[in-house]
Amino acid sequence: MQTFPVALPGASASTLMWADPADVEPAAQEQLRNISALPWVHGVRVMPDVHLGKGATVGSVIAMRDAVSPAAVGVDIGCGMTAVRTSLTASDLPDDLGPLRAAVEQVMPVGWAAHNGSAPVLGRDQVLAARVDSLMGRFSELRAPKIAERQGRARAQCGSLGSGNHFWELCEGDDGRIWLMLHSGSRNIGKELADRHIETAKTLEHNLGLPDRDLAVFLADTEEMAAYLHDLYWAQEYALLNREVMMASTREVVAQHFPHVRFEEPVRCHHNYVSEESYDGVDVIVTRKGAIRAGAGDLGLIPGSMGTGSYVVRGLGSEQSYNSASHGAGRRMSRNAAKRRFTVEDLQAQTLGVECRKDAGVLDEIPGAYKDLESVIAAQTTGANPLVEVVARLTTLLCVKG
Repeated sequence: MQTFPVALPGASASTLMWADPADVEPAAQEQLRNISALPWVHGVRVMPDVHLGKGATVGSVIAMRDAVSPAAVGVDIGCGMTAVRTSLTASDLPDDLGPLRAAVEQVMPVGWAAHNGSAPVLGRDQVLAARVDSLMGRFSELRAPKIAERQGRARAQCGSLGSGNHFWELCEGDDGRIWLMLHSGSRNIGKELADRHIETAKTLEHNLGLPDRDLAVFLADTEEMAAYLHDLYWAQEYALLNREVMMASTREVVAQHFPHVRFEEPVRCHHNYVSEESYDGVDVIVTRKGAIRAGAGDLGLIPGSMGTGSYVVRGLGSEQSYNSASHGAGRRMSRNAAKRRFTVEDLQAQTLGVECRKDAGVLDEIPGAYKDLESVIAAQTTGANPLVEVVARLTTLLCVKG
């Protein structure tokens, strides 16, 4: 059995992997080498769900000195997870979960859909409404060019799921308790902010000779970096509130179906974000793109694909990994490849027993397009350098996707 971490052959800056290089596609390895060669990089840490991304690799944790690369965060700024353990058990659930899925989809727009104005739950939850109003009240302070006209859409999308690998699930824990879990990010406004700042970065003189222009960076003590970080931190807050609004909306639905239900404190984590940290006595800007923080005692969420379940984990504070762990199972093939490889009948077979969409519109999210979740978890929970310990294994019963 492979002992982790292993060094990436040919990398310039220290690059350690909690993944077998033989299992990482050559293009992703080359991308990691390009990242490690940037003069500002202190080190790179690679999670077991690693796969090729745009500019920076998904499943990478990059520590930079006096610089930050927007592509190392990703365009879905603040994308992450929220999960809530309930007092319900599997015996409380009806045999047919279809009506519950339909009710959830009624209050939580999916795909390209948005609310008409603001999410209705904000009219009933004044505390949450005040947080959203405060955030949207700072919209005029965003510094990306030509962003003002996006304010109405940003408010309407707050509390919406989106598409791709985003989901809302009802799961059964290994103790029989029912969990609510969701995965989403900063919607279109996060992408618009990221795209605009990436285009700005590409025009800066110090980025003109990079092997991949998508790896363009902002440098410390410049107006461009200050503007990017200002907008990024706003988008991270938006992503968190987006999940809070969805969870509040869907908790109401669950309470209507099960009036006796009680909800515990949520587990929350970003997995596309920026944090200022210190390692090896050096102050660095850490970008986690498809990775969660796993400091000692930090609770985190590592989902699989639709139908394959998820894990609740607790961080072990591995300084060697920059206090990080994987954000999910990670794709093993592209969306187009999945559509060519699998059929709707395959999707139906692989999601047997799960209440969810089983049509061609979500074929690219079929479990077979993802890496094996159990192997990804094993790579970071065993051996001499574990990153997390398992708190709970969740089995998917109902899955809502865009």
